[in-house]
Amino acid sequence: MSRTSPAALVVAAVLGGAAGFVLDQLFTASGRATFTPTVSLPILLLLLGALVVVFAVPIRRATRGSAPGAVNPFRALRVVVLAKASSIVGAAAGGFGLGLVLFLVTRPVSPSLGSMGEVVATAIAGGALVAAGLVAEHLCTIRKDDDDEHPGAQPSGS
Repeated sequence: MSRTSPAALVVAAVLGGAAGFVLDQLFTASGRATFTPTVSLPILLLLLGALVVVFAVPIRRATRGSAPGAVNPFRALRVVVLAKASSIVGAAAGGFGLGLVLFLVTRPVSPSLGSMGEVVATAIAGGALVAAGLVAEHLCTIRKDDDDEHPGAQPSGS
């Protein structure tokens, strides 16, 4: 399985940022208040990031030989897919928060400190989720064996 590419994270962040900016633009154009995420969103993003890393640590220990028992490949695959998804969702959520911030700072009226704090916290928590997902993905990698055959290479000893 390939690692999460920076391009996928940038695309997710840009799409999230555009969605946040456009959503606030539509709300303001229709006469409603701007969108403000609840306080629980950044908290949940941080908890998800912590859980992803906690799930990846036993796999790291098993692959490095510091924990007894073999690595369950299905569990390892589930954790690495969760880590990959978390980094992409974190990029989208962080971009969404940055899009909301961009909308708020481009208005002639300064936003309230409470709503701005929640939006900034969402953007920061999204970035933390990206970092946690990438760390967990790294923890789930297996060392390259010297005896692994490469595609197209001649088998040794022939």
